[in-house]
Amino acid sequence: MAKPAPMGFARALFSALAWAVQPLLRRKLRRRALAEPGYGVAVPERFGHYQPADLGRDGRGRWVWIHSVSLGETRAAAILIKALRERMPAMRLLLTHSTATGREEGAKLLQPGDVQVWLPWDSLGATRRFVAQFQPAVGVLMETEIWPNLIAACANTGIPLALANARLNEKSEAGALRVRPLSRPAYGALAAVWAQTEADAKRLRNVGAHVDAVLGNLKFDVQPDAAQIARAVQWRASLARPVLLFASSREGEEAMFIDALKTLGDAAAAVQWLVVPRHPQRFDEVEKLLGKAGFAVSRRSQWEQMPPVQSGAIWLGDSLGEMPLYYGLAAAALMGGSFAPLGGQNLIEALACDCPVILGPHTFNFSQASEQALQVGAALGVQDMGAGLCQALDLVAKPDRLQAAVQSCRQMVQGNRGAAAATAEAIQALMNAP
Repeated sequence: MAKPAPMGFARALFSALAWAVQPLLRRKLRRRALAEPGYGVAVPERFGHYQPADLGRDGRGRWVWIHSVSLGETRAAAILIKALRERMPAMRLLLTHSTATGREEGAKLLQPGDVQVWLPWDSLGATRRFVAQFQPAVGVLMETEIWPNLIAACANTGIPLALANARLNEKSEAGALRVRPLSRPAYGALAAVWAQTEADAKRLRNVGAHVDAVLGNLKFDVQPDAAQIARAVQWRASLARPVLLFASSREGEEAMFIDALKTLGDAAAAVQWLVVPRHPQRFDEVEKLLGKAGFAVSRRSQWEQMPPVQSGAIWLGDSLGEMPLYYGLAAAALMGGSFAPLGGQNLIEALACDCPVILGPHTFNFSQASEQALQVGAALGVQDMGAGLCQALDLVAKPDRLQAAVQSCRQMVQGNRGAAAATAEAIQALMNAP
């Protein structure tokens, strides 16, 4: 069990600032809700005010609490939650988020008796109210979430709080070291830390965490939706041209994609291009960008039983929860977030769907998985978008090379599985620790 974190000067200053900016946070939520209505849901929860009906009189003190900040962490949490339910069928889940997309995805994971709320803003009052109301048996923060007052509130009340699937890149390590008086006590007050890789473990120890084990990456245990994969296989067999996917594209990258596509000229017509933006609030914006560039656009939300056959049109994946369908449909995928300096996106989901990936130069958020994929041939690395499109076209033009890359995807995913069961076992042990 972690020791209670003392209130040093750094956390006192942080707490004062967290309290002072609450009006700005409310204003920001109102603005975000205009584009994403989910941000207008249950706003009092953001400040530690929860409805008693959310609790359930028989649930106090027995919650397994998992915090997954956004969409990617929630998908990783889904894998862990499945493993936890297999070990503890009567488990009652308390699921928290910070983003609207995370909360929407997390709603799919709930069973009768579970509760889903917003994680409170990291002020002293809000975090204390959250802990006092729910009193979970154990708490699990997914991947990178470190909140000084929340961690202190758990440590001070004897609630074991762990950081699971933990990762820390070099940039985040440097940031944590710059605010060492605040970050070091927070990391040190965690009851357990289970790192993805040895490199993550080293960086986490450097910022003050007590790393208990390196358990691997939960995302390798993903099982793609079988119905979506079956549909993708059916659609793929009916198409005259292979599909190349630009997956999880981020702001600024679509413009790079459009420029590179125009440079290719007629060569680009050899395949069907599919773009899936990372953030749903940008679907309309991306359609406008493509239309302004002179491309016809066909949106997934407008398809019926089959994708349309429309020469020259770019498909726009404007649905949530269908990445297995898109990856299964594609021969290969360019990975968004890696062509702009944003650190990349989760490539493991693509590999699990037998979809080789093309990576740009910026993969620091998924460095270990990216490096391994490049080494075994499940991924190809390029320096810019133009080279990425050329590599993707070359890959689909050479069936033997493409099949070898697909086989490498399968081998890499299979060889890295097991983190979900190990993490679930560690959580159960933490709950039962004296």
